[in-house]
Amino acid sequence: MKKTLLFALTLLLLSVGIFSCQKDPGTDTPEPGAGPDRKALLTYWADSLVKPGYQRFNTKLTTLKAKTTAFTAAPTAATLLEARQAWASAYVEWQKVELYEFGPAEQVSLRNRFNIYPADVAGINRNISAGTYDFELSTAIPQQGFPALDYLLNGIATSDAAIAQQYATSAAHRRYLTDVVAKMEQTFGTVYSQWNGSYRDTFVGNTGTDASSSLSRVVNAYSLYFERFLRAGKIGIPAGTMSGTPLPEKMEAYYHRGALPLQLATTAHATVQAFFNGRAGQPSLKSYLDALGAKDSRTGQGLAGLINTQFGVSFQQLSSLGPDLHATFTSRNPDAVASYNEMQKAVRLLKVDMTSALSVTVTYVDNDGD
Repeated sequence: MKKTLLFALTLLLLSVGIFSCQKDPGTDTPEPGAGPDRKALLTYWADSLVKPGYQRFNTKLTTLKAKTTAFTAAPTAATLLEARQAWASAYVEWQKVELYEFGPAEQVSLRNRFNIYPADVAGINRNISAGTYDFELSTAIPQQGFPALDYLLNGIATSDAAIAQQYATSAAHRRYLTDVVAKMEQTFGTVYSQWNGSYRDTFVGNTGTDASSSLSRVVNAYSLYFERFLRAGKIGIPAGTMSGTPLPEKMEAYYHRGALPLQLATTAHATVQAFFNGRAGQPSLKSYLDALGAKDSRTGQGLAGLINTQFGVSFQQLSSLGPDLHATFTSRNPDAVASYNEMQKAVRLLKVDMTSALSVTVTYVDNDGD
C-alpha cells in the first residue's frame, strides 16, 4: 500500500513539473530560438521607415502648398515653374511612401486620393466651371491628387505663359488648384497624425500572423503595390499588356512627360527593394525569410536571394526605358512589355512563396486580366 501511494505521488509531481514547463498559450512572447522576432520587425518598420518617410513627404507637401499658394496669388510663368518643381519633387517623394497603404492610410484610401491616374480631365473642367464639387465622392477620385495637379500645372494650355494667363483671368481655376492641394494636406495630415499618435503602438503590438495582424496587412499591401500599382499601373497598362494596344495616355505624369515618369517608376521600384532588404543589421523581410530558411518552391534556392536577384533584373530593364517613358510606349513598346514581364517574375516569388513562408494569407484579388 505504501509503495502504491509513493508511486502515485511520484506521478503527480512529474505531471505538475511537466505542466509548469509548458508555455502559456495565451502569451505571445517568443521562446529563445523559436524564430524571427516579429515585434522587432514591426518596430523597425514603424520607427525607421514609415514615420521618417511620412515626415519627409510632409515637408515636400508643405512646400507644394506654399508654392501653389504663391502661384495663385500672382500667376506668372516664374511662379508656375516654382509650383511645378514643388509638385514634381513631392511626387517623387510620394513614391517612397505610397506602398504604406495599411493602417490609417488604408482607412482613408490615401493612394486613391493621391495617385489614381489618368486624371479625369473632363470631370476637372466640369468642377471648375460649376464651382461646386465634393472630393469625398468616389467619382471624384481621379479629379484630385497628383494626377489632377499634373493637368492643372502642365496640361490646361500649350505654354507656360498661357497656363499662367489662364489662372490670372480665372478665379475658378485658382480656387480649384488651391482646393486640390488643401484636400491632399488634410487627408495626409489625418494619416500622419495617427502614426505620430497612438497608432504606432497599436501597429507594433499586433504581432500575430492572422489576416488582421500588422504583418499580414503590411505583406499584403506590399505585394499588392508591386503587382498592381507598380508592375501594372506604371508599366503594364500604358504598355497595353492587358488591352493588346499601347495606351500611353494612361501613364503617370502624362502631361508633364519628359524624364519625370520614369523617375517616378524607378523610385517606386527602388523603394520596394529597399523595404524588402531594410538596413544592415536591422530586421527586414529578407532577414525574416533567411531566418526561416525559406526556399523557392520551383528551384529550391534561397528565397530572399532569388527575390533580390529578380528585383535587380527588373530594375535594370525598367531603367532602360528612358529617358522619355512616353516615347518608349509609342516607339519601342516591346521594351516596356519586357520590363513588365521581368516584374511579373517577381510577383510569383512575393505573392506565392514569400507569403507562404511567412504564414500570411493573401487577402487581395488581382483583377488586371493577366
